[in-house]
Amino acid sequence: MNRFERLIRVMARLRSPDGCPWDLKQDHQSLKPYLIEEAYEVIEAIDSGDDQKLKEELGDLLLQIVFHARLAEEKGRFDIWGVAEGICEKLIARHPHVFEKRRKITPEEVLQNWEHIKLANSGRKGYSVLEGVPKSLPALLKAYRVQEKVARFDFDWERAEEVFEKIKEEVGELERSFHEGEKRKVKDELGDVLFSLVNLCRHLGLSPEEALNSTTEKFKRRFEYIENRLREKGKTLSDSNLEEMDRLWEEAKERLK
Repeated sequence: MNRFERLIRVMARLRSPDGCPWDLKQDHQSLKPYLIEEAYEVIEAIDSGDDQKLKEELGDLLLQIVFHARLAEEKGRFDIWGVAEGICEKLIARHPHVFEKRRKITPEEVLQNWEHIKLANSGRKGYSVLEGVPKSLPALLKAYRVQEKVARFDFDWERAEEVFEKIKEEVGELERSFHEGEKRKVKDELGDVLFSLVNLCRHLGLSPEEALNSTTEKFKRRFEYIENRLREKGKTLSDSNLEEMDRLWEEAKERLK
């Protein structure tokens, strides 16, 4: 018995009548938060550069996949082996440059071919190339994926400079809506600005999620500096004012470069 088979047997034991009461209580819906949480923990492990942590978090994520497959198997719908077979068939079908007629193509061409093959094999009237973008994705990532998908069919700006112009246009429309005082329109125009900024990130080869997260963490470090400096003076945020906090903010920018 190999290690993967052992994992499947351990999962089956946990779900057996005399197994773990917590595991027995779970279903696909109740496990959803854990699947998302484990995926984010894998990302944190990657960012940390800690191989041992990454190994552990990948194991936790793999457990979620095996758990969901076990739930489906108990109802006679599919099993983990069907999951593995399905992804193998998909990978072979979407990589004809490797498994059929071997030829050299760029990473960008691989992604473009993937979408075109997926469209050709959809076999369903009314199929949209955007169906593969999960509705539950965080907004920035969803915008990025939608733009990425349509760009593979050449529905895209050619140069980043064009996106800058679009951003200026959208900001102007947002400002006009703000002065008109129409809240619903302001919301729409603000969304257009954010969508255009995501487009710029994509053209620059940057992740909007990572860019925003990096700035948020930088803001947190600087604000925590303000709090610490106030404590040194025997003060709290409530005892301070905007002028003092602005002064400490500028100090933080210099000291935390």
